[in-house]
Amino acid sequence: MLGKTVTGSFAAAIHGLKCNHLTEEVVQRSKRMILDTLGVGLLGINTEVFHKVTQYSKMYRAETSSTVWGQPDFRLPPQYAAFVNGVAIHSMDFDDTWHPATHPSGAILPTLLAIAETLPADCRPSGLDLLLAFNVGIEVQGRLLRFSKEASNIPKRFHPPAVVGTMGSAAAAAKLFGLDPFQCQEALAIAASYAGAPMANAATQTKPLHIGNAARRGLEAAYLALFGLKGNSQILDMESGFGAFYTDYMPQSLPDLSSYRWLLEEQAVATKRFPAHLGMHWAADAALAVRQQLADTYFSVPVDKISKIILVVPNAKYVNRPFPQTEHEARHSFQFNACTALLDGEVSVQSFSPDNIQRPQLKQLLDKVQVEFPPDNVPSFDKMYCEVSVTLLSGDTITKRCDTFYGHWRKPLSKKDLEQKFRSNASTVLSQEAVEGIIETVARLERVRDCSLLSAYLQMREQPCLKYSVTLAH
Repeated sequence: MLGKTVTGSFAAAIHGLKCNHLTEEVVQRSKRMILDTLGVGLLGINTEVFHKVTQYSKMYRAETSSTVWGQPDFRLPPQYAAFVNGVAIHSMDFDDTWHPATHPSGAILPTLLAIAETLPADCRPSGLDLLLAFNVGIEVQGRLLRFSKEASNIPKRFHPPAVVGTMGSAAAAAKLFGLDPFQCQEALAIAASYAGAPMANAATQTKPLHIGNAARRGLEAAYLALFGLKGNSQILDMESGFGAFYTDYMPQSLPDLSSYRWLLEEQAVATKRFPAHLGMHWAADAALAVRQQLADTYFSVPVDKISKIILVVPNAKYVNRPFPQTEHEARHSFQFNACTALLDGEVSVQSFSPDNIQRPQLKQLLDKVQVEFPPDNVPSFDKMYCEVSVTLLSGDTITKRCDTFYGHWRKPLSKKDLEQKFRSNASTVLSQEAVEGIIETVARLERVRDCSLLSAYLQMREQPCLKYSVTLAH
């Protein structure tokens, strides 16, 4: 029942309150409040901050618009294009992941492409400009993540892209706009007040909004800084500033630029082979190895001959979901992904369809799963591992362990497999010409004169029908 939880009680009240619940005293006091608020609002139209945000808001007129990827029939203001494109990137949890944990690219690229289209034709950023701004955004995220030791583990409180992603988006936009150091400082200060989203919305449809909001809000912060809005000039130095997101905040100055080394040089990102939380890739690879050995004896997985399945994984509650009911829950379930890999020999886009989630054989396997959390299995994408043990009714047990899955930064996808993943995904929406055009453009991006060429390709839809994406199995 709704009323049995705090959130439920709020929802019930919002829905259920009627005019006849109001009392005379409440009516009179609220009228005073309304009148006063109108007055101070009218007075406030003469303030500097009002003029700045009004100037910014005028951008929402139709003549300022950016591409919505794969949607040639309409365009949106740049902030909203960044938002919806960012949401699309994380909508299936298929985007890249870094360490300490975040999804770095989704908060940055939509921001930069949205900006590039709005600039005058003779001022459009080159591919090299795009690469620089992109890496500035990635670098800011990585540096901020290293201000906290707790950020090294799978997060518990805040979803990292909504925190550092917003800051990275602001930094990348500031770079592409060519803001001066003081304006860049203001952009970060403003972005900090836009940052943050709770982990409780993981495994729901709301989680992708975290990436979209990071892209949008970072872009807004840079625009507001461009128009002169001010924030706290020490936002990254203070526990009550950006430190509010971490209990062990330890800010550090950036190294001297004369000998600067990018964090992306030290560590690449993980590229996912199927659309699910990164931790699922360890579970799937271990399960695939078990299945391979089972295949030496059986033509298919002998579901009825399995007595139990033991998963040895890190203790991360939000990805410990024994019986997921939705695609988003399934993407965040060690149990589901291990059993799907065991049953099908792959985990793919189609694995998370309602029909696949509700399969009787899969439910049979899920019923047999037990989860163990050994103390040495740290919930860190750099140090974690997964073991899958399948015990048959005969007493035979097959155990396989994955320390580094294919696609992890220690074991990156080959160029061929990375391009195959892109083709499989992009061809569900774009024409073949566009798919190959993007691959070619990205390959020579540092030599491209106008990076908005990418946006032109992103509008070229496949006609007349769509295909289904096929994800790499390993």
